[in-house]
Amino acid sequence: MNIGIDGNEANIDNRVGVNVYAFNLLHNLKKINEKKQNPNYLIVYLKNRPFFDMPKESDYFKYIVLDDGKFWVLTKLTKHLLFNPEKIDVLFTPSHYASPFVFVPKVCSIMDLKYLENPTSFKKFTFWQLKYWTAISIFVSKRVLSISKDVKKDIVRHYPFASRKTEVVYLSHDLRPKDFKVTDKDVRRIKNKYSIVSSYILYLGTLKPSKNVDGIIKAFAMLNAKNVNAKELQLVIAGKKGWLYESLFKLVDELNLKDKVIFTDFFPEEDKAIIRKGARVFVQPSHTEGFGIDTLSVMALGTPVVVSRVGSLSEIVGNAGIYVDHNDPKDIARGIKKVLNMNKNEYNKLVEDGIKRSKLFSWDKCARETLEILENVCR
Repeated sequence: MNIGIDGNEANIDNRVGVNVYAFNLLHNLKKINEKKQNPNYLIVYLKNRPFFDMPKESDYFKYIVLDDGKFWVLTKLTKHLLFNPEKIDVLFTPSHYASPFVFVPKVCSIMDLKYLENPTSFKKFTFWQLKYWTAISIFVSKRVLSISKDVKKDIVRHYPFASRKTEVVYLSHDLRPKDFKVTDKDVRRIKNKYSIVSSYILYLGTLKPSKNVDGIIKAFAMLNAKNVNAKELQLVIAGKKGWLYESLFKLVDELNLKDKVIFTDFFPEEDKAIIRKGARVFVQPSHTEGFGIDTLSVMALGTPVVVSRVGSLSEIVGNAGIYVDHNDPKDIARGIKKVLNMNKNEYNKLVEDGIKRSKLFSWDKCARETLEILENVCR
C-alpha cells in the first residue's frame, strides 16, 4: 500500500503541540512500518526540504518536496496529486487541514474544537480558517483521528455525521531518552541561564487565552501575599507568544510581581526537560486542552502537576495530580499550596503516581494504532 502524508507540521523549527505530535508520529510510523513483513510505502509531502532531525529516507520512506506557496495544501499539494503520480491509496493529514480536492480516501487528525465556543480567544482570520477548514476536513475524511475522548465528544457534538468514523488515538510525551538523565548540575545551569534564583513554580506552553496564564499569575500573587514560604518562590512562564498575550505583562506590572515572575519567551528544546525537572510544581489550569503533552512530560520526569479538569487533562492525569477550578485563581492557589506544603512522603507518592501514569502513553502505541487505521482505510 502507498500511504501519503502531509508532513509539514513536523518539518519546522520550534515545535509545539501539533508539531510535536506530527514529528514523533512520523518517526514512529517509519520505524513500525519497516518492521512489518510487508511494509507499506510512506510518501511524505513537504513544502521545504526536510530538517536534519526528520526521519531519513529509506526504501519504504520517501519525501516529495513541492514548491512553497500561499495556501500550499490547495495550490501545491492538491495540484500535484490531481493525477496521483505516486499512486497513493490514502492521504493522511496529521492536522485540521486536509485537502478536499484530492480524490483518494483521506484521514485527518483533530487536536481541539474548543475554539468554536471561544471565538474571541483567537484572531479573526485564525478562527474562521479553523472553523471552516476543520469542518470540511472532517466531512471529506474517511476516518477522523481524535487525540482524546474529550475531543471526540466535541467532534460528535458539533458534527454528528462523524460519530462512526471518529477514533481516539492518544499521543505521548515529547521526551528523549537523554531527558531522563537530568542532573542537579543541569538544573543549576538552567536556573543561572534564566536568572532563576530560588525554587520555582512552572508553566510551560504557548501564551494564549485558553491556557489561563493570567489565572496562574493571579494565583501566584495570592500565594506571595499570604504564604511566607511562597515568598521564596518564583513563577517561571516558559513559552512562546501566541496571541492576545500582551495583557499578561501588564497584569504582572499591576500586581507588582516583576521581580518574581520570569518570562522566557520560546523555550528551546534542549532546555525543556531540565526546566521541568527542576520545578517544585507544574501548573496547567487550562480553560481548554486537547491533550496536554507538557503535563504528561512533566509527570514522566517526576514533577507534581496542578491542573484543571477540563478537556482531556483528567484523562491524562488520572489520580496522579491535584485538580483545581480553572475559573477561580483562589482555588488554583490552593492547589499549588497543597503541593508546596506536602511532607516528603506525600510529595514522593505524588511523584511516583505521575511517573507510573505517564507510562500508559507512548508514541509507539500511537503510531501502531494510526498505521492500522490507515491500512484499514486502504483496504
